[in-house]
Amino acid sequence: MTASAPLRTALADALTEDGTLADPAWRDAAEAVPRELFLGSYFAPVPDSAPTSYLPVHQGEDGWLEGVYTDRTLVTQLDGRVRPGDVTDGSVTGDPTSSSTLPSLVLRMWQQLEVEAGQWVLEVGTGTGYSTALGAHRLGDDRLTSVEYDPVVGRAAASALEAAGYAPRLVVGDGLRGDPDAGPSTYDRLIATCSVRYIPPAWLHQVKPGGKILVTLSGWSYASGLALLTVTGPGAATGRFLPGYTSFMIARPHDRPPRPTLALLPGDERPSRIDPVVLGTWTGGWVAQLAAPAAERMGAGPEQVLWDVSTGSQARTAPGPDGGWTVVQRGPLRLWDRVETAVRLWQAAGEPHQEGFGITVTAARQRVWIGSEDGTGWDLPV
Repeated sequence: MTASAPLRTALADALTEDGTLADPAWRDAAEAVPRELFLGSYFAPVPDSAPTSYLPVHQGEDGWLEGVYTDRTLVTQLDGRVRPGDVTDGSVTGDPTSSSTLPSLVLRMWQQLEVEAGQWVLEVGTGTGYSTALGAHRLGDDRLTSVEYDPVVGRAAASALEAAGYAPRLVVGDGLRGDPDAGPSTYDRLIATCSVRYIPPAWLHQVKPGGKILVTLSGWSYASGLALLTVTGPGAATGRFLPGYTSFMIARPHDRPPRPTLALLPGDERPSRIDPVVLGTWTGGWVAQLAAPAAERMGAGPEQVLWDVSTGSQARTAPGPDGGWTVVQRGPLRLWDRVETAVRLWQAAGEPHQEGFGITVTAARQRVWIGSEDGTGWDLPV
């Protein structure tokens, strides 16, 4: 028995008690896979730092192993290049680009995928390899292929998987293209541990009709929704968004483009017909992103800022003099007009959480809708 075995059992007990681990086979995986082999070191956020700064936590240090078995996401790379071992003195700032997702979310998603023994599974986003190890333990090495975009991350994951005793097929490449060696209808299931702006067409051809895809839809405003789709034919699928609050780092090919520092410029002012605070809510921000998918959202509370770099369009809100709100817009896209219309349609539908939304994918378009396929909807930026 390794030193971490009691911690693994304690974590599995806690996730069973809160309802996360409903399948005994996945509980077995949670107890069997030593997460510490995939997290020799990680970054811990410095409380109340702005922008967020991180301190490296290394193997053997006080609190390292306990942190590994805390149900939280642990950042393992910043800015696509900085790893904990690179930081020798003090803290560092940067944008997280790789991590080990909190175990409860990983295990919940494996169960939501509705995967069964004997099925072929493609995982997009190997990351540290912890999720891959869980899948390999449950399904068998020969049934799982995992694709990682970053070669440095991929090599580290391969070493950790070997140390843990697992040998699934590993590929380094663009996971949005699926498995480069797969033919049509190769896989029964696809699970993504990164988010995407739209469903990559390759996935819709490599997964068999009747097969399932579990993926987080996100965008440049970083609102997210987890969708479970069933492939209905080559290049086509339909599905629903799931309850809860799931977010992942966006796949690098889908990430926002480089942009200059924002300069707020004058424009046309009018009263806003919605409270801008709604964009700070989980589903309100999601609806706004659907309406303006090329915009980034900044600001907070009543002072929201939307910026579409490609067109130079801007919108910014502020409290009005009489208790309402004003919006200033400029550029060819009236971003707030689009967001306002979408939010009011969502409010008229009763402000459903994301399980009230669905998605339909065809070769011609990808559409997210409320209630039913013929309901209010928005096209994804394919």
